[in-house]
Amino acid sequence: MLKVRVIPTLLWKNSTLIKGIGFDSWRRIGSVMQAVKVYNMRQVDELVFLDITATREGRKPDFDLVDDFADDCFVPLTVGGGITTLDDVHKLLLAGADKISLNTASIYNPYLIEEIANKFGSQCIVVSIDFKRSSDGKFEVFTHSGTKSAGKDPVAHAVEIANRGAGEILLTSINYDGTMQGYDIEMTKKVASAVQIPVIASGGAGSYKHMLDVILEGSASAVAAASIFHFTEQTPLESKIYLKKHGINTRLSQ
Repeated sequence: MLKVRVIPTLLWKNSTLIKGIGFDSWRRIGSVMQAVKVYNMRQVDELVFLDITATREGRKPDFDLVDDFADDCFVPLTVGGGITTLDDVHKLLLAGADKISLNTASIYNPYLIEEIANKFGSQCIVVSIDFKRSSDGKFEVFTHSGTKSAGKDPVAHAVEIANRGAGEILLTSINYDGTMQGYDIEMTKKVASAVQIPVIASGGAGSYKHMLDVILEGSASAVAAASIFHFTEQTPLESKIYLKKHGINTRLSQ
């Protein structure tokens, strides 16, 4: 049985790490270098670093920044934000990223997924699907850090990107983001049931039980979280110990 991963998410905006609620990211939480060093000591399985304004501002990824902190990151690192070309991916991998995350580009240039898979392998492609649930219960994919509707159903989009060669899906509920009230188990289950690649549940973790629930009930292969680690005393290591005690296979150092 594959081990379930616990993955902190770092959101980058205007030269600092931030976090908010419902993709309204306004609260500053410190420097990326400090966060990376702390997580190195807390037995995280991976880290996800997302530049949330690069696409909206029409910028390329900050390759120099990634190069700087990747040297101090001793766990697999996924980097996203502003990636639009195969050359962007190549430069990020050279800078120290182990995987790249596509979001907006997966909608507007889905062929890029195939190009990356053919050139670097599916294992380095994480497609990020941000979705909202409307008042009538309909689910819809959003791009540009949750500001533009893509007019697509999350499950249909997940199937398409999996068929094109994506290695994993980072599935984030915009409604639940930052609320610490639990993951969207319903949509996680729908996507996980529709594809054969790992689904990382994201958006809403406020307790270790929330993580357990989305794994058992939502069939998530991994859990991503931010607020729970930034604003409470709960830690990635303790979350893995909790999951282990409840029968979930996690990676723990002896």
